[in-house]
Amino acid sequence: MLTLIHAPMSRSSRVLWLIDELCIETQVAIKLVDIVRFDGSGRPDPVNPHPEHKVPVLFHGDAMLSETAAIMLYLTALFPEPGLAPKPGSVAYGAFLTWMFWYGSVMEPGLILAGAGISHPYITAAIRGVPEINARLHAALSKGPWILGEDFSAADMLLHSPYAWFVEALPDDPLIRDWVARCQARPSVQRTRAKDQAWLAQKVA
Repeated sequence: MLTLIHAPMSRSSRVLWLIDELCIETQVAIKLVDIVRFDGSGRPDPVNPHPEHKVPVLFHGDAMLSETAAIMLYLTALFPEPGLAPKPGSVAYGAFLTWMFWYGSVMEPGLILAGAGISHPYITAAIRGVPEINARLHAALSKGPWILGEDFSAADMLLHSPYAWFVEALPDDPLIRDWVARCQARPSVQRTRAKDQAWLAQKVA
């Protein structure tokens, strides 16, 4: 049995969205937890097994996984039929892995540091910055509607997510803006958001 440790309207919502896209809702139990949020609300939840009290966490039996990209890779390999990742071992899978790891190594830290107004030569040397992030996304999207070309994948789900949460970070680039809009227009996004909003409403009530 699979169990997702989830906080509504958080990073783990991307995994909840993936579960919908994979059509495995009946195979994944959802356990809600509280987290500390950007605005200072929330709290570290003692029932959250994550070492840093973050989300997402996925249990497959007794085995625990954390980190969004790792969980997405695991689930797309476990449930390959919907085609949200290329076939392992294929050239396309290499590109898919590159994007999934680039997100956590370059894109997300670069956007967070820029949003916090932090700049340093060490940062530029190690992970580059927002101009390089935008250029790389633009180059990929100039070849097709999705990051991997013609096929929507978990890479689109992960990479577009910062712009869905922080629209002020969205560059003035029609290719990138249209891509984010396409991702957000998927019916699975609306279903996931509705679930999260219902859970939050129950918490407030």
